[in-house]
Amino acid sequence: MNPSTRLARDVVTALRGSRVREVVVAPGSRNAPLSFALYDAALAGGLRLHTRMDERTAAFLALGLAKVSGEPAAVVCTSGTAVANLVPAVMEAAHAGVPLVVVTADRPARLRGTGANQTTDQAGIFGPFARTLDVAAADLGELLAFVRTHRHTRPVHLNVQLDEPLLPDDGWDGGEVPDWTDTDPGPVQSSELLDHGPRTVVVAGDDAGPIARVIAERAAWPLLAEPSSGCRTGDNAIRTYRLLLGGELGRQVERVVVLGHPTLSRPVARLLARDDVEVVSARHRGLWTDRPFAVDAECDHVLVHDAVDRSWFEAWKEADRATSRGLDRLLAAEADLTPYEVAGAVSRALPAGGLLVVGASNPVRDLDLMVARYEVGGRRKVIANRGLAGIDGTISSAIGAALGRPRSTRALALMGDVTFLHDTTGLFLGPREERPDLTIVVVNDDGGSIFATLEQGAPEHADRFDTLFGTPHGVDLASLCAAARVPHLRVTGLPELEQALATPNGGIEVVEARVRRDNRAELDAKIRALVLP
Repeated sequence: MNPSTRLARDVVTALRGSRVREVVVAPGSRNAPLSFALYDAALAGGLRLHTRMDERTAAFLALGLAKVSGEPAAVVCTSGTAVANLVPAVMEAAHAGVPLVVVTADRPARLRGTGANQTTDQAGIFGPFARTLDVAAADLGELLAFVRTHRHTRPVHLNVQLDEPLLPDDGWDGGEVPDWTDTDPGPVQSSELLDHGPRTVVVAGDDAGPIARVIAERAAWPLLAEPSSGCRTGDNAIRTYRLLLGGELGRQVERVVVLGHPTLSRPVARLLARDDVEVVSARHRGLWTDRPFAVDAECDHVLVHDAVDRSWFEAWKEADRATSRGLDRLLAAEADLTPYEVAGAVSRALPAGGLLVVGASNPVRDLDLMVARYEVGGRRKVIANRGLAGIDGTISSAIGAALGRPRSTRALALMGDVTFLHDTTGLFLGPREERPDLTIVVVNDDGGSIFATLEQGAPEHADRFDTLFGTPHGVDLASLCAAARVPHLRVTGLPELEQALATPNGGIEVVEARVRRDNRAELDAKIRALVLP
């Protein structure tokens, strides 16, 4: 066989031998040897192949597939600017610690620096966000060693130099998959044993896992868990924690145990920055493991003694009940549908065994205040791209997650209108592509309402706010969905939304919830006022 065909098949064999079972390919000429090899391997049953016409969409699809499985997924593309479109997903994967394998086709090294068509410097294009191997010739052993060694530390980049001819000259049965032998014992693990001690809260950021709940329950500490923490369950989860942190209970905190990657809340950030608060941190995954705040003790595992006094937790619980009642009354009194009510309805619609993908900006923060009280063991999975908390690729990540978790009882996604528009190509699937059952709820306030709640939304900036931050777009989402042949329903009230969520059509569908933007800052101020400063 010709050298490019042999090299491509060895790359695909190395992927399969490194437990990569999901591969997304974006079409191109230079990556044709890889595409043919992937197609043959998929026919042989060695992997599942997805095709997307947009490289950025393809990369975020792979990211979603990897997030729900915990195993690496791969994205494959051609040379040139196609590679640059993978950068956002690679950065997100690196900071979130998601296993992602990036395979980019390249011209032979002799053409670099010559102005040859679609030729640039691709080796190392992802900088510190991926470990790169520039591959010029077939060496299966080297490929296997590289991918297997680095696949769980950060994204892996195989830059594959492919020379003409680019078409295979024979058939391929997918080949044999190399045996998997993982002899790496991993780093030495450390533990920190905590007594009941000072007034303590457990902060569970993105991907903290159930251990945060276990620690909080055993020690009778309040659990301040973000929606995508993996532990927003049980009796210790405090629904309105970010409001309570601004009051007297927040000022009484003396110690914080941190797990996962907390990024949602300014009150939590201010708590962790306080000089009078001791911080015990469990190491988290991702490229940058250092915390952005002072840490008094860091370890891999936090151990605690059983509770000796529950009065601290009971004070938080009672305050949470009262504040929750006030919040629900406030929202019910609003004449128009609010984004908080949308988030609450989506949360309640998520059954045991369900999947929810949440977009950045306001929706994940709205959900943070409105998460339904989930029981322990319900196997609901809530995920978000919180490594860098960008709005990139959210539709594609949601579709990837739904495809990667086919046994979910229900798959939902919640995102804002700007986030939705940012990834509309994610809706355009070819007729041969698998379509999951996924209901995408879009909170449409015609622009970037999150900025209205930040410093940029102050009255003195009103004359330029819409131009620079609000950016109303006036897009007709129904027409956009029609172009993608995706069912669309617009709702303006809570009963309509609840009915739409209760009667999914199957396949990918969009429910557009229209809300106001002009009163967002006022609404948030009312919510913050529920707890006296």
